[in-house]
Amino acid sequence: MRRLSSFIYHKVLGWKMIGDFSEDTTKKCVIIAVSHTSWHDFYIGLLIRKITGVKISFMGKKELFKWPFGWYFKRVGGIPLDRTSGQNKVEIIAEEFKKRDELRLTLAPEGTRKKVSSWKTGFYYIAQEANVPIIMVTFDFGKKQNKISKPFYPTGNIDNDLLVMYDFFKGVKGKIPSYSFDPKD
Repeated sequence: MRRLSSFIYHKVLGWKMIGDFSEDTTKKCVIIAVSHTSWHDFYIGLLIRKITGVKISFMGKKELFKWPFGWYFKRVGGIPLDRTSGQNKVEIIAEEFKKRDELRLTLAPEGTRKKVSSWKTGFYYIAQEANVPIIMVTFDFGKKQNKISKPFYPTGNIDNDLLVMYDFFKGVKGKIPSYSFDPKD
């Protein structure tokens, strides 16, 4: 499956990957994927997962994990999340890191596939609470590439840290370019 996934990703779709998940520190991390503008991001992410041989998980609303597709989402790394209001989701997700020896959790800081002018910051506080690094991954449909950053450890100064992260994603175009995140907007 790895060779088939690589063939589809590189030859059929014409994508390339810059960087990797090879460092030991990446056994536990929060991965942020930007720009999240389309459902196409999902299968690109699955191809990355298969090509790299690295188990990468994602969280989705618990309703996704019901019949008929629930088994599939769990098989490809999905973790159901109860999104009922009134819960401290940062704490709940950070607790998942404490329970596991390995967890690479992908989140989209935009929080939606639509155009946003700022990110939801839960991913930052999850990484901080769980004491894990953030790895940034571009989903750049303009250049057909996924660029993977080195692990970035939150400093506690979210404003400065966001500037560093925004810089990493500068110019990235999602599948629907008009929905792409641009920190200048």
